[in-house]
Amino acid sequence: MRSNKIIRRRADFFLLLRCKNKYGNFPFLTFTIEELIKLKQHRVKNHLLLFLLVFFSFPLVQGQIGGDNTYEFINLTSSPRIAGMGGDFLTINDNDILLSVSNPSLITERMHNHLAVSFVDFYSDVNYGFAAYSRSIKNIGNFVASVQYINYGTFEGADITGERTGKFYAGESAYNVGWGRQLDSLFSIGANLKFIYSSLESYNSFGLAVDIAGSYNSRDGSFTASLIAKNIGRQLTAYEGSNIEPLPFELQIGLSKKLKHLPFRYSLLINHLDRWDLRYDDPSAQQVDPISGEVIEDSNLETFADNFMRHIVLGGELLIGKNLSVQAGYNYKRRQELKIESKTATVGFSWGVGLRISKFHINYARSTYHLNGSPNYIAIRTSLSDFFVKQN
Repeated sequence: MRSNKIIRRRADFFLLLRCKNKYGNFPFLTFTIEELIKLKQHRVKNHLLLFLLVFFSFPLVQGQIGGDNTYEFINLTSSPRIAGMGGDFLTINDNDILLSVSNPSLITERMHNHLAVSFVDFYSDVNYGFAAYSRSIKNIGNFVASVQYINYGTFEGADITGERTGKFYAGESAYNVGWGRQLDSLFSIGANLKFIYSSLESYNSFGLAVDIAGSYNSRDGSFTASLIAKNIGRQLTAYEGSNIEPLPFELQIGLSKKLKHLPFRYSLLINHLDRWDLRYDDPSAQQVDPISGEVIEDSNLETFADNFMRHIVLGGELLIGKNLSVQAGYNYKRRQELKIESKTATVGFSWGVGLRISKFHINYARSTYHLNGSPNYIAIRTSLSDFFVKQN
């Protein structure tokens, strides 16, 4: 029996899910493409904050999650190693070219002639991937050219009466050029320039974005901290008319530390520094007083702690020799947004493994978004120069 379909629209970002829920089939929803373009996710109630000195005095804005931005696919995780540690970027400075796609300040001359590809079997027919190649140019800097794509699959079109109009395709891509430069033995900077293209049936859109990053690296190489401003830019052409939508801008800070006497590295990521309130009103999660019938509100301390943890992603990496590593991560925000109260399971947790075989580094990871399943991440990278080393 054919699984039911859901088309979920989030600004211009929508997914086709052909899957069954353990608690029953999803309902069948039909939208015309015009309705998809105009559909916006319901916005939750804003919360005004009474203080501004939070997270290094970055300005705070109203708490709304999702439905506000276009090109959300450019925030998808580029590397199984990143996914295994729970986030969408890392601050580990060990010449992993896929980490530089989301943190360009990690681009170094030691990545010269490196090549990497990654693939993610997301949900149902949805998949996405990356390909990256690096090159160093003397006195100019170090560059990484990368391509990112997402394929939403083939859709069955219908008009407002439900009459089938044929199949159509939806997909998006970004063509990126990253640059990095070492300022001195401790500090490095980098930037990504992204050319974005989106095609949803007969609707097309172009955009341009820039990432800016800076990193501090300790002299012994055991500690790295990065500050990243992501997706500074705009939609150049709208899907329809003059309705220009904003890009998913975000400020992030991350740090990683390799322990001195243990083969272990931990990672701490702080996301959404540009806004404090990441909570939303979830009617299904409300608790009601059995006597008065009134909704039980969270205390100020509970609200603060919940908001604080939604900014935090914790990860760790166990280094077993030079050829094997194991990653694990916990994303509190993901768990709170996607868990089912009656069965939370491992939503928000992730794991991965890295293996070096000869000249190749292979990584695999799984990250639990929902009880319905977990995406599979796989990547392979190598240095092309290793294949041309002269033998004495």
